[in-house]
Amino acid sequence: MTGIGIGLMVLLGLVVLTALFVIGKYNALVTLRNRFKNAWAQIDVQLKRRYDLIPNLVETAKGYLKHERETLENVIKARNVAYAASQTAAANPAAGDAVKNLVSAESGLAGALSRLMVVAEQYPDLKANQNMMQLTEELTSTENKVSFARQAYNDSATAYNTQREVFPTNLIAGMFNFTAAELFQVDKPEQRDAPKVSF
Repeated sequence: MTGIGIGLMVLLGLVVLTALFVIGKYNALVTLRNRFKNAWAQIDVQLKRRYDLIPNLVETAKGYLKHERETLENVIKARNVAYAASQTAAANPAAGDAVKNLVSAESGLAGALSRLMVVAEQYPDLKANQNMMQLTEELTSTENKVSFARQAYNDSATAYNTQREVFPTNLIAGMFNFTAAELFQVDKPEQRDAPKVSF
């Protein structure tokens, strides 16, 4: 072999190694992105469960809270806004604005549910209603599941964001347009707590 042949072999070897490196990093980013999207899907499942419980809770309370129509309507409106925001976020969990809108809508829903629970406390018959007790227990359980799902999502999104920001993976992430994942976090401290739904 001549010097030119050896040089071409070395160059070809470097090209192959570089291609394998890029492919490996690209695949790692795809894997991490799919993990955080899957984690988002788990949040979505729990949110849908909660959105399905809320109309039942309102219907049960409706018979007892005849003079609290505005409170009940506010809960349903907040639920509908949060549901729409969750659908938008579920379509593309990597879209930062969609996640921020969902966090805002969830805060509004938490506030409306809290107000409903405060009003419901004033009605002993409602507090003793078996359906209401069961629904509030399911809602509390779902709130806990939402919390765990949010944590899992944030962990997955953080792992993905970290990988896409470190060198040299950040070069590959930039070339293939891997955008940052938005964390699901609450900006206002008073909104961090799940709505109190116990009697």
